[in-house]
Amino acid sequence: MTTSPPRAPGRTDRTPSTGRPHSTARPETPTRLGALTTRIQLGRSMTSESANYFLLLGVTLFMVVFGLVMVLSSSAVESHNDSDNFFSRFWSQGAYALVGLPLMFVVSRIPRTFWKKSIWFFLAAACFLQVLVLLTPLGMEIGGNRNWLKIGSLTVQPSEAIKLALVVWLGVVLARKRDVLDQWKHVAIPVVPVAGGAVALVTLGGDLGTTMIMAALILGALFFAGVRLRYLATGVVFVAIAAVIVAMSSASRLGRIAALFGGSSAANPDVNWQIDNGFYALASGGVFGVGLGNSHSKWSWLPAADTDFIFAIIGEELGLIGAVVVLLLFVLLAVVFLRIIHASTDPFARVTTAAIMVWLIGQAFVNIAVVLGVIPVLGVPLPLISAGGTAMISSMIAIGIVLSFARQSHRDSLATQDADRAGARR
Repeated sequence: MTTSPPRAPGRTDRTPSTGRPHSTARPETPTRLGALTTRIQLGRSMTSESANYFLLLGVTLFMVVFGLVMVLSSSAVESHNDSDNFFSRFWSQGAYALVGLPLMFVVSRIPRTFWKKSIWFFLAAACFLQVLVLLTPLGMEIGGNRNWLKIGSLTVQPSEAIKLALVVWLGVVLARKRDVLDQWKHVAIPVVPVAGGAVALVTLGGDLGTTMIMAALILGALFFAGVRLRYLATGVVFVAIAAVIVAMSSASRLGRIAALFGGSSAANPDVNWQIDNGFYALASGGVFGVGLGNSHSKWSWLPAADTDFIFAIIGEELGLIGAVVVLLLFVLLAVVFLRIIHASTDPFARVTTAAIMVWLIGQAFVNIAVVLGVIPVLGVPLPLISAGGTAMISSMIAIGIVLSFARQSHRDSLATQDADRAGARR
């Protein structure tokens, strides 16, 4: 009996039957297996996000960059007049965008359970800041609205934080009550005292535009949560009556309404000037515009050219084509929101996404309608485009929340597909 000598590691012999070489090398080492696993995980991570996620992210980033360009163009003259620097407002807006971008990505990774456990704290904190605006010397009044909190050199709008906290709070509460929303008592409590109280705090500061946006997002959340239409109709009537009362309580607001119909505002004479020059800017732009940076209205003719009336500067410099592109961007944003709502099976994600959609798209509609002379001047910025640090950051955080829903919905869908495949194999 003979014994074959042991083969050296890695030695190649030939198979007796075929004569072809075969390897007797050692199996893959742990290092090679780890590298292979890393490559597989990296490939999965590159495809783990849905098309809705990338579409929403792409539209948001494009609108932020486009907004920075238009803020630079529309604010250069006033920046030079204020600080002898053409870029001062642009650098400020750019800094806010640099803060908002990482916050948006961080928030997009936060799980839903975090918001469900902590949203009461965030809403209470935002309302507390608004109380400081109303009752302490830290509050600032600009344009007849006491809606700003000044801490040192930093000026913020707590009402933006209230909107952000409110949309998430509505999603949490209405998702928990989804089985009893056909009863008006469960709709009214705690929505009316909590959400109504938050809106009242903003209304006391005199900001009717933000108040209307908040009322709209509350009604939008209730609609997408499945509340009966007769309850919503009652809410719409109540909001309309409250808006009329608030508008009639201020001579400045009455003047804005009069200016819409061709009258004059003795309490706020700049309103007529602003409306007229907004029309002139849009009319002078024509179809193709006068060219980026070539606006005449921004030379101290149009007040709030880089904030509330930036759409007029867009129409003047980029013409009808530029204005239509902005409208299409918001239409595309709304379509992506609706796709995410349709893809989600979590009531919390659906209601919160719907409320954010009504907030951003509704605010864009109000801003553009003001510039076009459809509604009175309300003083709300164009989301993601107008100058305004607090509004920019709050909008980007809200979109980050929706991005987190899109990621989770896609992963849930992939998990369901994997489970179905496993069941089919069995």
